[in-house]
Amino acid sequence: MKKYLKITPEGTKDFLFAECSAMEEVCGKIENVFTGRGFKRVITPFLEFYDVFTVPNSGITQESMFKSVDNKGRLLVARPDSTLPIARMVSTRLNNSTLPVRLYYKQAVYRNNPTLTGRRNELMQMGIELLGAKGIRADLEILTTAISAISSVADDYRIELGHAEVFDALSSELDIDEDFKERIRLSIESKNYSALNNLLDKLAPCKAVSAVRSLPSLFGGEEVFDKAKEICEGTKAADALKYLHKVYNSLAPFNLGDKLIIDLGLVQRNDYYTGIVFTGYINGIGDAVLSGGRYDNLLSVFDMPMGAAGFAIDTDAITIKTLSDANNDYSDNPDILVFAQDGHEIEAINYVNSLNKDGKKAQFSVLPTLEETKEFAHNRGISNVEVIG
Repeated sequence: MKKYLKITPEGTKDFLFAECSAMEEVCGKIENVFTGRGFKRVITPFLEFYDVFTVPNSGITQESMFKSVDNKGRLLVARPDSTLPIARMVSTRLNNSTLPVRLYYKQAVYRNNPTLTGRRNELMQMGIELLGAKGIRADLEILTTAISAISSVADDYRIELGHAEVFDALSSELDIDEDFKERIRLSIESKNYSALNNLLDKLAPCKAVSAVRSLPSLFGGEEVFDKAKEICEGTKAADALKYLHKVYNSLAPFNLGDKLIIDLGLVQRNDYYTGIVFTGYINGIGDAVLSGGRYDNLLSVFDMPMGAAGFAIDTDAITIKTLSDANNDYSDNPDILVFAQDGHEIEAINYVNSLNKDGKKAQFSVLPTLEETKEFAHNRGISNVEVIG
C-alpha cells in the first residue's frame, strides 16, 4: 500500500517563511480594523456536527463537506463555514448577552472542491458578525468596516453593492419552482446572458420577466438607480431598491468614487441573504476577496431570532497578491549574524537580545566554527557577521 509521506492532500499546502510573514502582516492589518471597531475574537471548533450545516438556506451542499464520524457514530464535518458555527455558539454560550454582539474570527474553513480548478480545499478567512441589530445603522457599520478592512491591505479595490430582495421580489412574481429559480439565479450571478435568456424565453412575457432579464446589466454608479426604478416600479422590488439607494447615498462622505459600484446582478446565495449584499475585489486577484451581507433569518433556526449581518475576507488570496508585489520584502534574514568564541556563548546570546531590543534583526549562530558561520552567512546573503570573544 502506497504511503503518502511527502505530499499534502489535494487542495492544501504548506506555508513557508515569507508566506507566513506576509499572511501575518495582512491578518494583522485587518485585525486592527476589527478590534478598533469593537469586535471581539472567537474561535469555533475545527470539527462540528453535520447538522449545524444542514439547516434551511445554509447554502452549503453536503458534497462540499469533509465528513467523519465520532466514537458514537455521529456524523462530523470539518468546518466549511464560520457563520453557522458562530450562530450556534451565540444561541448557546452567548444567549444571555446584551445585544448587539460584535464578533470576529480568524480561522480556516474546509471545502471539498473535487475539480479544484485553482481553488483550495483549505482556506484561511477573517470576518465579522454583527448580531442583534437591524436597520441602516447596522448595515452602514458592516459596510464601512468592510471598506476599512479591504483598504487596509490594498489601494486599488472596489466594492460591489446590491440587495437580495430585488431578485427575490421579482422572482416571486414568476410562475416557477425553486429549482428553476436557482437556475435563473446562477445565470445572473455568472452574467451568462445566453443561459438567462434561454430560461426566461420559456416564461410568459410580463414586467417581472423583463426586469429579471435586465438585472445583470444593471451595474455601475448613480445612473443604475434611474434605470432600475423604471424596471422595478410597481413591483415588490421597488422598496428594496429605494433602501439600497439610501445606503449608497449614506456612503457619500467616504468619497469612494468608482470604488463603490451598484450591482443588481449580485444574487449569490439569495436563499441565505435577506437584505444588502456586497463583494470586494482587489486589482490583480480574479475572484472576490470579500463577500457578505444581511441574513436576518439564520438565527431563527437556532431558536434565537435576531437581525444579523457580516462578511468574510479571503486572506490567502490577499497574501499571495502581497507576496507578488515587488515593493514588499519578507526576507527572514537577520541583519547581523553573531558568532561566539568558545566560552562566550551566553555573552553572545545576550548581545543578540540587546540588538533585537534596539530594533535590529540579529541572530545567534549555532554552528561550531567561525568558518562554517561565514559560509552559512554567504549562502544566505547575510552581509554582517560579528564575533564575540
